[in-house]
Amino acid sequence: MAISTRLVMRQGQSLVMTPQLLQAIKLLQLSNLELSSFVEEELERNPILERAEEQPDHLEPTANREGDDDFGGDGGDGDFAGDADYSGSSEASVGGESFDTRDGDWASEEFATNADSLASSLGTEIENTFDGDRSAPASDNGAESAFSTDGLSATSWSGSPGSGGGEDGEGSNLESYVAARLSLRDHLAEQLALAITDPMDRLIGHAIIDSIEDSGYLGAELEEIAERLGTSMMRAEAVLRTVQTFDPSGVAARDLAECLAIQLREQDRFDPAMAALVANLPMLAKREFPALRKICGVDEEDLADMVAEIRRLDPKPGRSFGGGAIQPVVPDVTVRRGSDGSWLVELNAEGLPRVLVNHTYAAQVVSSATNATDKTFITGCLQNANWLTKSLEQRARTILKVSTEIVRQQDAFFARGVEHLRPLNLKTIADAIAMHESTVSRVTSNKYMATPRGLFELKYFFTASIPSGAGGEAHSAEAVRFRIKQLIDQESPESVLSDDAIVLRLKEANVDIARRTVAKYRESLRIPSSVERRREKLAMQQR
Repeated sequence: MAISTRLVMRQGQSLVMTPQLLQAIKLLQLSNLELSSFVEEELERNPILERAEEQPDHLEPTANREGDDDFGGDGGDGDFAGDADYSGSSEASVGGESFDTRDGDWASEEFATNADSLASSLGTEIENTFDGDRSAPASDNGAESAFSTDGLSATSWSGSPGSGGGEDGEGSNLESYVAARLSLRDHLAEQLALAITDPMDRLIGHAIIDSIEDSGYLGAELEEIAERLGTSMMRAEAVLRTVQTFDPSGVAARDLAECLAIQLREQDRFDPAMAALVANLPMLAKREFPALRKICGVDEEDLADMVAEIRRLDPKPGRSFGGGAIQPVVPDVTVRRGSDGSWLVELNAEGLPRVLVNHTYAAQVVSSATNATDKTFITGCLQNANWLTKSLEQRARTILKVSTEIVRQQDAFFARGVEHLRPLNLKTIADAIAMHESTVSRVTSNKYMATPRGLFELKYFFTASIPSGAGGEAHSAEAVRFRIKQLIDQESPESVLSDDAIVLRLKEANVDIARRTVAKYRESLRIPSSVERRREKLAMQQR
């Protein structure tokens, strides 16, 4: 057969990951904080998007829309009438054998925020910033506003130049008067400026301080610091010893033993016996008190006093200054008991960003555009804004759908506690709601559920299965962990349970589990071995 070149037309199907689809998948796995940061970037980048300042108390639930459970389609070109508003408020009911999911409706309306509406919502009168001569009206009970006598208002604070109020009527920012929290590095740098005058030694000191972690320990090898600065190890050691004398006591230590030794030296309690105890901290952690008494050369009473003295020390001296800003966990979903005994699953609308698409502004810009480039830019911004609002709505609906199915599957946990947590995997949830496992995995990542039993990550409800000894229903790994902790908490010093004894107790409760699994679960709970627990309980009895 002769080889020749031909032009052939073929028809096939393939899945193309469009930029809009990639964005929808990305939004699905973001946490609330990451989503808020992403939306803020889009607000700065896209002039068609606006932040919704007001939020309705509730939205009426509506039926599912066709195609809401799929990320496919070309929704980026959707034409929304009016200003598209995304609001994450929705509710689902789970109870008994009935199961109903109702998705919230994201209404299309234009929000307008002004001083009068704000004043009515606060139940007070707010003076207009630009009407400086107008006094605040009296309240309903006839009492004058506390700000009206001095010409001040809740929104403006105009005074003399020395008072902080500008001549243009801009209000003073009270946050500018709040002192910044002193960091550990700044605190040490202030002491370094007083303790060391030599420029080279001060440079070494700054390098050491920059290497100190938030916990107070030296996070880099001293040899690396000395080599980087081109100085001798002896000089770096001398500067390090000076830094270790700074407040807080124990700072710039290279390990726990050195941290405790620095604090004991400052208290004049680092005698040979205490030095021997600090040098054998692993034995102290294992409660090997008879061996420690021989090493330190002290009796039982002196050893107990030394151990109590070590416990009063601070193992992390830098934590009093704190680290970075601590972000609280904001639940994505709340679960509460309904009046009929069912579980109500609601989206936490307060943690969801709300944006509007300003079609009026887009139309004005397009009509006044003088060239095709400007029109193309505004059209692209409008398409991206429409797709973003649709993606946010889709994300909220998917989270609600997955969370509702989790509550339905784990109904016994919400009703009776962790002992009744069922084995659950992603495939079970995905099959129940007709989604792919990867979608369920993205939804449950970095998402939290507030329940009457506490705040849980959605991943918490997915646990491995432990078979039943009698061939009955399997047990959840988390429930077995809880049983192990219960057995250990109830043991007495005379009958401390070994891992083998725990296995026998669990088999009596129809839990078929291996000894190595018990040891793994015990270590994950940070529970010491039976030997260490026996020593600790006997030591507590002797006190």
